[in-house]
Amino acid sequence: MIEKVAWVRLDEGRLLAARTHGRDLFHLPGGKPETGETPGQTLVREIREELGVTLDPATVVPLLITEAPTDGNPASALVRTTCFTADHTGTPAPCGEVAEIACLTHSDHPRAGATTRDVLDRLAVAGRLLLR
Repeated sequence: MIEKVAWVRLDEGRLLAARTHGRDLFHLPGGKPETGETPGQTLVREIREELGVTLDPATVVPLLITEAPTDGNPASALVRTTCFTADHTGTPAPCGEVAEIACLTHSDHPRAGATTRDVLDRLAVAGRLLLR
């Protein structure tokens, strides 16, 4: 099982997602912890590196946990992603390994990786995500 963290940022019913260089699918911004990091520290670091914004560590709150197959890897490999919400300063923009960002609705399901599709579904069922 691969452990990751991700930032769930909704803007007017749309979910912020990122596409890395060389990939076609959009994913939630975030990543894997480095040795000794807490999940919150990982999230703050990854979001700064990927989107150029600063998360307020005092507002990092767990939202949900999802398990989904890894994209582009054997079907037996699973990713457990702990998704957080958090306040931020700055405007998200592609940085580092991120080539593009987008705000997705549920109709963007085919453009998203497995974990992001699961989160899109959950947010749509909860009435927090635009369907189109």
